[in-house]
Amino acid sequence: MIKLEIFETREAHADAAADAIAEALAAPGDKTFLATGGTTPGPVYDRLSKMDLDWLSCRIVPTDDRFVDPTSPDSNEPLLRGRLLVGQAAQATFVPLKGAGATADEDASAAEAKVRAVLPARAALLGMGADGHFCSLFPNDPDLAARLDPNGERLVVGVAMSSEKPFKPRISLTARAMLEAALIVVFITGDEKRRVVDGVLADPASKLPIAAILRQGRVAARVLWAA
Repeated sequence: MIKLEIFETREAHADAAADAIAEALAAPGDKTFLATGGTTPGPVYDRLSKMDLDWLSCRIVPTDDRFVDPTSPDSNEPLLRGRLLVGQAAQATFVPLKGAGATADEDASAAEAKVRAVLPARAALLGMGADGHFCSLFPNDPDLAARLDPNGERLVVGVAMSSEKPFKPRISLTARAMLEAALIVVFITGDEKRRVVDGVLADPASKLPIAAILRQGRVAARVLWAA
């Protein structure tokens, strides 16, 4: 059973996440890291970028991205390129989800083969919204069941509209892509998100998207929380 791991400081919280991911990436050979966007994981990426790992053999794949220009502040690429793909980690290969397609669906279809070629991942870092979403898999998505299916057909999907600002189409990995990883680290802060996780862990019938990660036994997962 997955348990919530509580950290007294944000520094210890970020240290624990970076150390767990580094350990998963330390084994020799080609490796893939699925990296979340948002503001919370920045300190984790700062730490990882300075670690002495075989970054040349590492591929970095965003867990999701918005259907915007990669230089836009609404894109996850600037965070990953500016906080993770620097220092020693600048040697890693970035595998973007946003391409040159006319729609998010087109970019998702184009990214499918690229992502399939670099899975399974050694590690994945996930955030979570207050509504229980992860990646860009939102509770109100009419296709949510298929996208949370651990044996689903697709690894990458287009999301017509997110339910949080900015309200833009997105490209997202599916639960199947995440559940092929050797380790998933769910990295959250704040009392509101802690209540969401506590509720999912206590409710076997939870329908929130994050339940697909927290209530599964296929992959080793850790949930790290700080206030």
